[in-house]
Amino acid sequence: MNVSKPLSTAHPERYERASGLVDILDRVLDKGLVVAGDIKVSLADVELLTIGIRLLVCSLDKAEEIGLDWWKFDRRLSPGRQARAARSGELRREIRALKLQVAKLTHQALRAGAAPRPPRASRPAHKRNLQGVTHGR
Repeated sequence: MNVSKPLSTAHPERYERASGLVDILDRVLDKGLVVAGDIKVSLADVELLTIGIRLLVCSLDKAEEIGLDWWKFDRRLSPGRQARAARSGELRREIRALKLQVAKLTHQALRAGAAPRPPRASRPAHKRNLQGVTHGR
């Protein structure tokens, strides 16, 4: 009969290492870790290449807390954002066109001598219904 033992009793040293790694990772993500450095490649005292390295390791919550949110605006990391922005732009243009059309029709009605009608919400209740038929009291 083969009974499996829990990880903590089967291999205590492995469990302690895993627990230590989890604690370290938790602390790094919670507090953050910054690694900065420069690599310079020179030949005969002539600098050929300089590479600046700046590495920040932290959780997304911590990054937002310190003002880093570039991944929200990177189109490769949030591809749906462009589609939503394009759709939003289309809707704004459509609203603008509808507003212009309403203004144009209102202007034409005023020129023809029709009295402007009050907005639906401000008309008396006995004048409003779904079919457009006016009912008296």
